[in-house]
Amino acid sequence: MIKSILLAICVSLVLSGCLGTEEKKIEKWHSFIYPDKTNTKRNLKSPMTFDSLKQCKEESIKQLETMGISKTGTFKCGLNCSFHDGMKLEICEKMLAPSEK
Repeated sequence: MIKSILLAICVSLVLSGCLGTEEKKIEKWHSFIYPDKTNTKRNLKSPMTFDSLKQCKEESIKQLETMGISKTGTFKCGLNCSFHDGMKLEICEKMLAPSEK
């Protein structure tokens, strides 16, 4: 009987240790500036990464204004992007336009 209780306690401790240990994935946002709204094949990727979508959008708007292309250009923010050697392009978990949340 004591062995059963000890076994049950050990199993519950082991299983409870598995709960709630999911690590929050770090979000890194990348800014992609498109100088021409009609040509989304050509973009400039910011060398900086941002901790939030809000920061990415704010900095992208500043960059468009600095470059003098706020009327003709646009931007997108990409989440956790990395360069894919085979396809020769950036792959992101999510890409959001200025109006998307």
